[in-house]
Amino acid sequence: MTVLVGLMLGTLVAALSQTVLATALPTIVGELGGQDKLAWVVSAGLLTSTASSPIWGKLSDLYGRKLLFQCAIGVFLAGSALCGFAQGIEGLIGFRAVQGLGIGGLIALSQAIIGDIVAPRQRGRYQGYMGSMFGIATVAGPLIGGFLVDTLSWRWCFFVAIPIGIAALVVTERVLRLPFPRREHAIDYVGAGLIFGGVSAILLVLALAGREFAWASAPTYLLAGLGLALLGAAVWWERRAPEPIIPPRLFANRTFVLASVAAFAVGAAMFCAIVYLPQYLQIVKNQSPTDSGLLTLPLMVSLVTTSIASGRVITRTGRYKPFPIAGLALASVGLFLLSRLQADSSLVTAGLYMAIVGLGIGMVAQVLVLAVQNAVGRRDLGAATSASTFFRSMGGAVGVAVFGALLSHRLRELLPNLPAGAGAPGAGTDSGRLLGTPDAIHQLPPPVGDAVVEAFAESLQTVFLAAVPFALAGFLVVLFLPELRLRSATEQPQGVAEDVAVAFETSLDERRAEHLAGDAHSSRPEESAARVVGPARPSRRSPG
Repeated sequence: MTVLVGLMLGTLVAALSQTVLATALPTIVGELGGQDKLAWVVSAGLLTSTASSPIWGKLSDLYGRKLLFQCAIGVFLAGSALCGFAQGIEGLIGFRAVQGLGIGGLIALSQAIIGDIVAPRQRGRYQGYMGSMFGIATVAGPLIGGFLVDTLSWRWCFFVAIPIGIAALVVTERVLRLPFPRREHAIDYVGAGLIFGGVSAILLVLALAGREFAWASAPTYLLAGLGLALLGAAVWWERRAPEPIIPPRLFANRTFVLASVAAFAVGAAMFCAIVYLPQYLQIVKNQSPTDSGLLTLPLMVSLVTTSIASGRVITRTGRYKPFPIAGLALASVGLFLLSRLQADSSLVTAGLYMAIVGLGIGMVAQVLVLAVQNAVGRRDLGAATSASTFFRSMGGAVGVAVFGALLSHRLRELLPNLPAGAGAPGAGTDSGRLLGTPDAIHQLPPPVGDAVVEAFAESLQTVFLAAVPFALAGFLVVLFLPELRLRSATEQPQGVAEDVAVAFETSLDERRAEHLAGDAHSSRPEESAARVVGPARPSRRSPG
């Protein structure tokens, strides 16, 4: 439990660092300048955290989970301190990229360490606790950010993470004991570079197209082509590398493939709710950032509740497949209900719909990680866990980009049709002037302001409705997810026993060769053979 606290602190601080800026960004860009670079502050951390996740996982398989987890904390702490002392927007963007590298390691490795120290049969409830950290960060992040900006400074949005990270480092150093067998290895630098570069290029397109440059533009085509080319080269290279970052054998594992596809769908649906519900509450319902954070409590409470409860039931029954099926079905219903919200819908109704979405998502995300960990061998535990996290993050990035493009397109359709109102000259033609901050929108004259709010309400309906197919696709995928028996700590997953046997025989042959070579001069060969083979096996009745 002490180790779990340390891992939960690491996960919480990583998740908070991604949500705490929601209410602080306007103040940050106002002080540092560079309003046109606001999107880069968010995208830099998302890009490096997502792209580095598979690399952290593979390195932990080679060098040990504890060492890499502590390295991730160190990188995160350094990035957080640098962000807090940033003197310009360009520096902040670069330091956010450093912080994102640490975030990717913290999120991926904390779940992999749970896989090291807890047997799959008992892992469900612990994964539930880990998953609850994301739900807490979803609501607590914007609240903490708003409080720190109002009372201290936006810089404390980064400094506040440092003591929590240090606490996680101290706890894991003192109590985490992970035996790690040393073995020969070769780091796949080429594969790491190709994967990181390809994913980064794709994420840059998703994060910046439609904001910094048009979707149909040379930068979009160039970055997309570069990303696809690098990822194609990575696939070719990984099939030949001795220690690939994402072992190709994982894609022969049906559970891994289906769980990864479902994780992609869950990421898109989850980020839709996290990103666009505050827009509805602040713009359509005229709530302050702090109040909008409090009003999303139904989403957080329901997500945390089902995440913990489903984990406990899995531990007791040994069955996990019913939960992602029921969860994605609930999430689909909840997202559809959110698409029915209108400008005059009550906050109680919105809260009820949020709770349904939270109930569904809480039963899926961590259970998919559990299914993957249960289906792979220990040698691939880090790579498989981080790959699952990677696909969920990619789903979120793709989803946010798709939903953002839909929102912008729908607003461009609706706003030009607004009648010009008093105090808003040219409202019928200059729709871009109406897309300011929530405060600026609510300061518009009533005829135009009300029409803009209605346009946002209708546009957000389209966004939430567009998230339903993602959840339904995930639901269909998990229907075919194999439900393997949750193993005890000493058992191997199906299909891995042969690999273990081969590895054991190879190791035994090497030991035999070493001992025979060293004892070639011995006049008593039988003693050498005894030392190689070891003592006689105990009888079945022996306590040994």
